Amino acid sequence: MPLLGRAAVAMWWDMASAMRTEFEDWHSHEHFPERMGIPGFLRGSRWASASGGEGFFVMYELDVYGTLTSPHYLARLNNPTPWSTKMMPHHRNMVRSQCRLLESHGGGIANTMMTLRLSPAAGKASDLLAYLRTTLSEIPQCPGATSAHLLQTETPAAAVTKEQQIRGGDGVADWIVLVSGYDATALANVVANGLDAASLGEAGAQPGHIAAHYNLRFAMSKADLAR
Repeated sequence: MPLLGRAAVAMWWDMASAMRTEFEDWHSHEHFPERMGIPGFLRGSRWASASGGEGFFVMYELDVYGTLTSPHYLARLNNPTPWSTKMMPHHRNMVRSQCRLLESHGGGIANTMMTLRLSPAAGKASDLLAYLRTTLSEIPQCPGATSAHLLQTETPAAAVTKEQQIRGGDGVADWIVLVSGYDATALANVVANGLDAASLGEAGAQPGHIAAHYNLRFAMSKADLAR
């Protein structure tokens, strides 16, 4: 099964260790159920830095791109709960990308994920897209890997929300590659042979892509709300 739907919200942030226990309690028991209750939200997953650092990666899979500006979603973004209002300022170095899904191969939810944030060099978008389509389609069959996906940020025209105001503004990514698997060492080897800096540069990516490794902490789908 590929990623659910045709759009996503992909986010990275740092959470201080002193706040981590409360953060994961809030995120698992209030925030995820709240988001999964919004029409068009299909699944959410939270991933923590594999190195034991403060970084998190969170993704919401959405049915269609229009869900990003639906009245139901905007109502939640502009009316955060008291607990959300308390936690939002602790989302440090926030990168929040509202995306269209371009490619999705393999599926399921594995226990480890590599995220890559990159941009095409001037005039090289078509070349990079063709390379990534071929490369990502082959990854799910590699030992240790289970899926590979490509997202492209397309920020909708919408006013700054209350949650964004509390956080103090968010950064955005451009193109996003997600590669998941069940064996961290094997997955790192897959990424190092085709999604490394040299290969991406030759394919048309700008220098300086950002790669990070995360382990799954929790996932929830809309169907879980009824359980």
